[in-house]
Amino acid sequence: MYKRIIPCLDTRWGKLVKGVHFKDVKDVGDPAEFAKRYEEQGADELVFLDIAATPEGKPTLIEAVRRATGQISIPLTVGGGIRSVGDARAIFDAGASKVSVNTAAVKNPNLLLELSREFGKRRVVSAIDGKRVGKNKWEVYTSGGTKPTGLDMIEWAKRVESLGAGEILYTGINTDGTREGYDLEGTRAVVEAVGVPVIASGGAGKLEHIYDVLTIAGADAALAASIFHFGTYTVRQVKDYLRERGVEVR
Repeated sequence: MYKRIIPCLDTRWGKLVKGVHFKDVKDVGDPAEFAKRYEEQGADELVFLDIAATPEGKPTLIEAVRRATGQISIPLTVGGGIRSVGDARAIFDAGASKVSVNTAAVKNPNLLLELSREFGKRRVVSAIDGKRVGKNKWEVYTSGGTKPTGLDMIEWAKRVESLGAGEILYTGINTDGTREGYDLEGTRAVVEAVGVPVIASGGAGKLEHIYDVLTIAGADAALAASIFHFGTYTVRQVKDYLRERGVEVR
């Protein structure tokens, strides 16, 4: 199994943005241009998240999705404001390969079941934002990492898998945007709890961080934003580093 490297494009009102701990969000550029650049660098997939959609009750920006998918041929996962089968269908019609749901799934867990039945498990990603609340314990947060749910992250990960999620995108809230490394313990806990692929997100700042989350934590893929957006590393540099250390990448 090849390990995947996945740049993440967080968007707000059609612009590519980046924040720290889901806050202090700043505009970075045009998501379609960045998407094209990352494919040229060798990205395996892309994740496109409309961070304004859920907190502000805005629909996912279909036109922005269409522009991005028009620039690339690699798989694109889109999340943010997807609350129904109809919302997901509109995203797929705009060219996306998968949809990611978080807040809507917590509010209505059967949404995952409906999506997997309609489109197949492989096209359904459950995004989980977890915040450490104790030793070996994390709580699920929603609405862009702003609202605690009282849900135990590990139990929720097992449940979303049983409901039809074909993949889990785990973001450690404590490490997101810090560039100090992923939440290795939280990622490992999710990996060990489920049988579906797990994408690790939140905290990549060095090449070693990506290596660690793929090997020590056992993630199937590493998602990163800042290190790519601000030119710290290219996707190709990340893959060369991993390949030199025995990690199988495409």
